[in-house]
Amino acid sequence: MNEINSSETRDIILDVAEKLIYKSGIAATGMDLLVKTAGVSRKSIYRYFANKDDLVVAALKRRDERWMQWFSGEVDKAPTPLARLLNLFPVLKGWFESEGFRGCAFINTSGETGDPRDPVRQVAKMHKQKLLDYVTGLCVEQGIERPEQLARQVLILIDGAITLALVMGDHDAADQAQDVLKTLLAIE
Repeated sequence: MNEINSSETRDIILDVAEKLIYKSGIAATGMDLLVKTAGVSRKSIYRYFANKDDLVVAALKRRDERWMQWFSGEVDKAPTPLARLLNLFPVLKGWFESEGFRGCAFINTSGETGDPRDPVRQVAKMHKQKLLDYVTGLCVEQGIERPEQLARQVLILIDGAITLALVMGDHDAADQAQDVLKTLLAIE
């Protein structure tokens, strides 16, 4: 196998692992499939990651960084604090309608682990905390009286909309979640 420089090889492995895990889950993403899809040797994978668990955690951390950067970047395009809060849901709806949407990678992979101390669950918890912190910041910008409380409610709306979009194929769940947010904000 022809392998490129080490940084590129590691990136390829992480990209492929992230895509395969998001598409089919952790259990269905075996090392043989990773080797074949990434076009690298098994030895190369183990050069960068001690085991499959370490690779999964690294791939999920990478997804967290990319997803949060994409999501906040899209939401932040709205011109005012209120518009940014409301923009959470049109951005989600666009994601729901995109090719390859398979729900929240962090909820999905958490469902494959039973132990709350499992590193995969810890990455999922970190992701949800980052999302909560981001939404809390939006609530603070809007001057919400109890920003942490509203942010927790909005996180429930976000995860609920994602789940309905995946399980029910209901992309309008984002619109409905936005309507609930408008009710919470007492706007029409």
